Amino acid sequence: MNGVPHGVVDELAPAGRLRVAINLGNSVLAQEGLAGGTPRGVSSELARELARRLGVPLDYVRFDAAGKVFDAVTAGALDIVFLAIDPVRAAAIDFTAPYVVIEGVYVVPEDSSLHSVEDVDRDGVRVAVARGSAYDLHLTRALKRATLVREASGPQALDLFVRDRLEAAAGVRQPIAAFAQAHPRMRVIPGRFMAINQAMGTPRGRDAGLRYLRGFIEEMKASGFVAQALAASGQGEAAVAPPAPITPGPAS
Repeated sequence: MNGVPHGVVDELAPAGRLRVAINLGNSVLAQEGLAGGTPRGVSSELARELARRLGVPLDYVRFDAAGKVFDAVTAGALDIVFLAIDPVRAAAIDFTAPYVVIEGVYVVPEDSSLHSVEDVDRDGVRVAVARGSAYDLHLTRALKRATLVREASGPQALDLFVRDRLEAAAGVRQPIAAFAQAHPRMRVIPGRFMAINQAMGTPRGRDAGLRYLRGFIEEMKASGFVAQALAASGQGEAAVAPPAPITPGPAS
């Protein structure tokens, strides 16, 4: 295609169609379309623009949790993903630089003795998380004393937190804040336990495709495309990631 280096289309869309994961479990990045139509959000808009430039049809593959996206990548069912960068995922996925930075935060009962992020890592504290999410992977490494209790998706983890009266739940700031607002007896702990760097990724080994994606993401940030897509989907408070140098070759 015009402006697309040789080999990029074959690498990124080997079946002649661009198979893109849309994680509806992260409402900052993606939301379901009206009447089950085309998904909304920055991930959907980036996927549509990429497919247009490559000149190939676009297939949205919907998921309700990031962990399920990663499983589909390892099964060879996807060409493009929108996930947080993490060392575990990097075993199967090459990432661009981030395009959006969001925060991982805790919610606790209003009368909880936990008042800071550091307070959570205590013996006897159970934290509900979505299995395979960026914050699950991070907290698995970071927490030394608290116990993670996993559910299949973020909403299910919050249901578990309430039902089993766990001490805390972890998640992305925006949906966690919305949950706390809808449940007056809950509060969000100030601060964050991690910055979640959301990036575009493709299965490892697609070197020409990766180089193209890295340039594409930097252009989309610099042009205002990412900021406009966030605002159009009601997520204007999310932070566009800063510019990054475009590095050649596969991710390390």
